[in-house]
Amino acid sequence: MAKLKLSNIVERELYIDSDSFKSLSPKMKDAVKDIYERIQKETGDIIKVFEGAVDKAAEFHNINTNILYDYFDKELEEQLGE
Repeated sequence: MAKLKLSNIVERELYIDSDSFKSLSPKMKDAVKDIYERIQKETGDIIKVFEGAVDKAAEFHNINTNILYDYFDKELEEQLGE
């Protein structure tokens, strides 16, 4: 099995076709798309970039950051086939 990198998920927009993404509310979908867009634009430490993107999207869309992190946990499990 080939390694699946975050950059591959973002580039190919694999998250849009996932069951995890499809099950989200429209508000959550917008927040997740914003996070992926921010990740694509930023450079540097991916962990810091990701956490910053989550914080900004959570604040902008008025969503608890834990809910967004829970989504990403589910998305990674789905993408990795776990």
